[in-house]
Amino acid sequence: MKLGLQLGYWGAQPPVHHAEIVRAADESGFDAIFTAEAWGSDAFTPLAWWGRETTNVRLGTSIVQMSGRTPTSIAMHALTLDHLSGGRMVLGMGVSGPQVVEGWYGVPFAKPLARTREVVDIIRQVLRREGPVTNAGPHYPLPYGGEGSVGLGKPLKSITHPLRDDLPIWLGAEGPKNVAQTAEIADGWIPIFYTPKSAGMYQPWLDEGFARPGARRTRETFEIAATCHFQVVADAAEKQVVVDAMKPVVALYMGGMGAKEANFHNQVFVRMGYESLAAEVQELYLAGKKDQATALIPDDLVDDMHIIGTAGEVKERVAQWEETGVSTLMLSLHTPEEVRAVAELLG
Repeated sequence: MKLGLQLGYWGAQPPVHHAEIVRAADESGFDAIFTAEAWGSDAFTPLAWWGRETTNVRLGTSIVQMSGRTPTSIAMHALTLDHLSGGRMVLGMGVSGPQVVEGWYGVPFAKPLARTREVVDIIRQVLRREGPVTNAGPHYPLPYGGEGSVGLGKPLKSITHPLRDDLPIWLGAEGPKNVAQTAEIADGWIPIFYTPKSAGMYQPWLDEGFARPGARRTRETFEIAATCHFQVVADAAEKQVVVDAMKPVVALYMGGMGAKEANFHNQVFVRMGYESLAAEVQELYLAGKKDQATALIPDDLVDDMHIIGTAGEVKERVAQWEETGVSTLMLSLHTPEEVRAVAELLG
């Protein structure tokens, strides 16, 4: 199983140590580095900046919010970075959620599956460069001829010849229909809260996508890049400290990421079998009772979602994740020493 370094998105200030940990990942055998975006820093610029001195790692977005750019703009970013990196770009995309899409980008969130299909198709047209890019779909019509159009839109073909016409596209997906569509049209999947215990839930959804006519990949050639917190501890007491420290993050995603009527992360926990817990945590969290919500998160759930234990225990856990089909573990590590230690332990 390959290792990915998840740099994430910036907080209130830019990170001060990413150059060193990226260099360590590149030198230690990591397969890729990944960047993310929310409503602050973007995902493409750090890849270009931190990745400029790397030679080995793939450069991935995990994830780019599709509503933040037009499909052809996303394709321009991807093909440019692919050239600059010598063919190491991985384009990870997702639909985000209605609070961000409509509140930050000011565009409609409706029909996320149909929009995703159009975005992927347009990007692939750009990369193939077989002719001018057109799209008859209702979400991203090319050329545009709707309200406000001056009627002069012209189908265009990329001036720059893409380095690869099969640049890998991975999609973030959570629900059954979205996961099935991802298996059909994408090269890889970036799940959230994928765990050994929940892995079986996803297999029929993936199989449905692989079985569709024209599916791009098979299970054997499809990549699954799962994110978890990875930490080696000395004993059970230290593990408990780490588990307790992770509970506020779980509570945030279960209860506070999105509106009550549209929290897709909450629905993942419901499908995992935590329906009553997810409802109670959400009610408390949205009422401002974050500490009470956090106190409800069970140890077993955190232990399933992450890889925390002694050196021998984490190696066993990594093997369990790999057995479920995970091809890449995305890890958030904070120092070059951590990066090198993980590479040595799992190499």
